[in-house]
Amino acid sequence: MSVLNDFFSTLKGLGKIALLSRPCTSLRGRAEGDRLIIMANGPSLADTIATKNDILKSTPSMAVNFAAIAPEFKELKPRYYVLADPHFFSDKEDVNLDKLRQALAAVDWKMTLLVPVGYGKKAGQLYGNIETATFNAVGIEGFASICHAAFRAGLAMPRPRNVLIPSIMLGIAMGYKEIIITGADHSWMKTLSVTDDNEVVSVQPHFYADGKEEQTRVRHEYRNYRLHQIVESFAVAFRSYHQIAGYAKSKGVSIINATPGSFIDAFPRTTL
Repeated sequence: MSVLNDFFSTLKGLGKIALLSRPCTSLRGRAEGDRLIIMANGPSLADTIATKNDILKSTPSMAVNFAAIAPEFKELKPRYYVLADPHFFSDKEDVNLDKLRQALAAVDWKMTLLVPVGYGKKAGQLYGNIETATFNAVGIEGFASICHAAFRAGLAMPRPRNVLIPSIMLGIAMGYKEIIITGADHSWMKTLSVTDDNEVVSVQPHFYADGKEEQTRVRHEYRNYRLHQIVESFAVAFRSYHQIAGYAKSKGVSIINATPGSFIDAFPRTTL
């Protein structure tokens, strides 16, 4: 059954590549040294910034999502910034999006904004004069040999349930040999609950304080999902990390999780 499942998953993945993948920016050879630190936005990142600030500032780093609205952003000066969710390219009025766009437009150091290939032009319009690079956020599963070939070609990646998944894959694509993950608590299951009205509540805290508007938006989004759908979505993310681990090994890349108490079980642990 496992082989049969892989066969159909591979066929589905190849179909998605044919329909959705597009020519994107070549990232090969862009690594600046051997080591990259990815700063996910989990609550533990606050302590990492407070205690390991010198390391974060002296090593090429990658920030994601709403990190730019945090006061520490200008001090850390990340080399790369990843936006993957369609929400970041929306034309809807949103206070947090306005803050993010203002913060990124004010960047005065060398930084590359990495976005899905379909939003390359829109990103240039929304986020100022930052260099923009694109990638295919097309998720596939199935036979490892075929998946790895698609990953190497930049046509696909493990299913991008959250922004950390494409961030790691982009680090590998650029040629970094050691990728250290911080702020990836992923302890969402601790926050899950269901109200008496059968509405699922999932609080996903960050190292910065979320505004009321963003909290309201997230609650509204989760209101449309059932518990089993959310748990299945978590499973997709954790399975993608194991897929990344296998690919990284084939490329000779070391991925290390330096997040205290992280729920990710695919990578060896360390302290920053």
